[in-house]
Parts: sequence; C-alpha cells; structure tokens
Amino acid sequence: MGVSSTTPHLLRAARGEVVDRPPVWMMRQAGRYMKAYRDLREKYPSFRDRSEIPDVAIEVSLQPWKAFQPDGVILFSDIVTPLPGLGIDMDIAEGKGPIIHSPLRTQEQIDNLHPLEPEAALPFIKTILQALRSEVGDKSTVLGFVGAPWTLAAYAVEGKGSKTYSIIKNMAFSDPVILHQLLAKLADAIAIYARYQIDCGAQVVQMFDSWAGQLSPQDYDTFALPYQQRVFQQVKQTHPDTPLILLVSGSAGVLERMGQSGADIVTVDWAVDMADARARLGKQMKVQGNLDPGVLFGSKQFIRDRILDTVRKAGNWGHILNLGHGVLPETPEENVAFFFETAKELNLAGVKG
Repeated sequence: MGVSSTTPHLLRAARGEVVDRPPVWMMRQAGRYMKAYRDLREKYPSFRDRSEIPDVAIEVSLQPWKAFQPDGVILFSDIVTPLPGLGIDMDIAEGKGPIIHSPLRTQEQIDNLHPLEPEAALPFIKTILQALRSEVGDKSTVLGFVGAPWTLAAYAVEGKGSKTYSIIKNMAFSDPVILHQLLAKLADAIAIYARYQIDCGAQVVQMFDSWAGQLSPQDYDTFALPYQQRVFQQVKQTHPDTPLILLVSGSAGVLERMGQSGADIVTVDWAVDMADARARLGKQMKVQGNLDPGVLFGSKQFIRDRILDTVRKAGNWGHILNLGHGVLPETPEENVAFFFETAKELNLAGVKG
C-alpha cells in the first residue's frame, strides 16, 4: 500500500494531491441543529463545560462524525478558549458568545498579559485531540481550531461581539501603538497554540478571522494581514507540512489579500461566485467552501444542484467542499445528511462543466 491509500482524503486534498472527489465537512457541524447536541446541552448548559470537559467535548466533536461521516472532524472549541491562558478572563454566554469581563483598554493591561503555556493553561486540548485521532483513525482528518489576532483583539477590546466595532476601531485609528502591541502578543500566543494542537494530533488547522471583514481593505492590510502572516510563518517554521486554512467572514472585498496570508487554503464565503474566487486567488491557491448555509433549507434537488455548481466551478484540484459559513440552527438534519451523501457520491470526472 502506498502512502496515499492510508492518508485521509481531506489531508490529501489539502496537501494538493489530485483526488477523485472533493473532501467535505461543515463549519459548526457539531451544534444546535442536531438533536444529540441539544440533548447534551441540557445536561451541560455551559459552553465552556461542553468544550473544556474532555469527555463532553470529545462526544460533541464526534456527534456529526457518527451521524454523517464527514471527511473532516473539527475540535469542538471557541476562538476565545486560549484567552484565559494569557490572563484575559472570559466566559461564553449561551446564545450571545464570548464575554470579556475586563476589556483591554490600557497600556498597563496589555503589559500584564503573559505568554501562553498551553500544557498548563489548556490541558484538555491534548486529551480531546488525541481521542479524536484515535476514534477516526485514517477514515477522517482531524482539524484544529484557532482564532486570529484581529478577531481576538476585537473581542478583548470590545468586551463582547459588536455590530459596529467602534471601540477597537477607535483604538486602531487613535492609539494604534497599543493595538499593535496587543496584536503581536496575540499572534505569538496563537502560533504557540496552533503548534500545540498539531503536536497533540491536529492534521490541519483552521484559523478564524471572523471579524476581519469589518475592516476596509487598507485597514485589513495594517491590522489583520500582517498578524495572520505572523501566525502562519511561525507555525510553518516548525510544522511545514501541516495545511493551514484561513476564514474571514464577509471577505469578498479582501479575498486576494487572504491569499497573501501564508494560508494554504482560503475559505470562500457565498457572497463570491466560486469561479470568480478561483480567478481572483490564482491557480496555486486551494479553496474551501462555499455553499450558502441557507441552501440546506431547500429541496434535495436544489441542494444537489448547488453542490454540483460549486464543485464544477472549483474544478478538480485543491477544493474542500464546505459551506460559506456555519450550518444554521433549525437546519433539517436529513438535509445535512443528504449534503454529505451527495458530496461523497461525486466523481470529479463526471461533474466537469
């Protein structure tokens, strides 16, 4: 048996091998649309418990694997999970997202941050990732999960999610020296965290810069891109063979810039046609996406047609089939199952446009 036959499908595609069908997983594939998850949530109402108690996080991470057999199994976590390890106290409010108890607004607060020591601060990560690798073997690829510097800074400075990002933009545009110090510290911590996840068993790592799409392109170049690069460069120095994925929400205006980040794979959201994304990113860049999650409320024929459209436009190399963002609550589980079944029956030779 050659290497390829035992290397999981998604990992092969992420490394740039030609495969017979695009590998497929979904963002937020573990979550509220699944009855198994809602049942577990009643028993463990705290998100931090669900993501940080190893047995529970392992169970949640594996719920979609057991139900749908996706090509990727992602660590069930949150982008703010490592923040307490830097000295940033946080909680995750059900339905509202992260809450930072003392938002970072001063030089003194930033000076008081300390480097991340994942073994001490996040001991559950190793237990969870090792268990996922052991469970899926070579039948699926285990993905790690980290936040990006700009988005983590936005949470840390705003104190919670925001519609306008006026507090961090105030800092960016009136006191950028402080913000750049924070972004640098976060980038170094995230690089340590991503490397740690790889050492613990993650075969691919996805970085979520969820709020970088809130920046104008020139501000993206100043506050997001250099720090994405700082993370990816550090990870590549020690783990050059681990594929890295970058996601930015609302990224249509900065797609080419995402291609300069050092990521191996760019997640494309549904606001960009996949053929256009391919043209804009160039032939060497691998892509992930990009079905509108709302498509999964449509009929089976509609879902199938949209899958075929995306796969045709992405072509037969370097594409991981996914949604353009996370699967929505209330999505019928049978439609999620149909999405995976349809994707796995594809043969790239048969879907050329």
